[in-house]
Amino acid sequence: MKKRILVVEDESIVRLDIAMMLEEAGFEIAAQVGDGEKAIELALTLQPDLIIMDIKMPKLNGLKASEIISKKLNIPILILTAYSQREYIEKAKQANIVGYLVKPISEANLIPAVEIALKQAETAETYREQLENMNKQLQQRKIVEKAKGIIMEKFNLPEDDAYKKMRKISMSQQVPMENVAKRIILKYHA
Repeated sequence: MKKRILVVEDESIVRLDIAMMLEEAGFEIAAQVGDGEKAIELALTLQPDLIIMDIKMPKLNGLKASEIISKKLNIPILILTAYSQREYIEKAKQANIVGYLVKPISEANLIPAVEIALKQAETAETYREQLENMNKQLQQRKIVEKAKGIIMEKFNLPEDDAYKKMRKISMSQQVPMENVAKRIILKYHA
């Protein structure tokens, strides 16, 4: 499936040139816009895989638009800048900005930057999912441990026996251990 890219650049010739280079390289252009306000609106509705955003634009600059988009969506953003805008680069080191390109843009530097940005976003998403999974498992483990403690105290059982008792209930009722633990906590700790 082609990766969808939102191109945000106030100079229409540059915007068209970037879009053509991306299409020739096999990417799909989700939309092309010329200001930060429209970029936010389209990012929210289209949810592209990547946004290429110029820094200096009318109405709302690219950094502010990127900041607003990053608070609402997890879309990687590649910033476009000119040599004279180096002071903006420090400000660009925020949430979803994964890199920047210096104008004038050529296919030789655009395509690798886009591919790297997309790969970094994919890797970051994998890590985010793994972290979410680990946090969920940790929360489940805490619930089970709490319930096990309640069983140990209520029935004066050693830890191993309390766990076996919970596991037996889980298996006989064919419900996850976490559900058994939650019921125990509700019943004895309410």
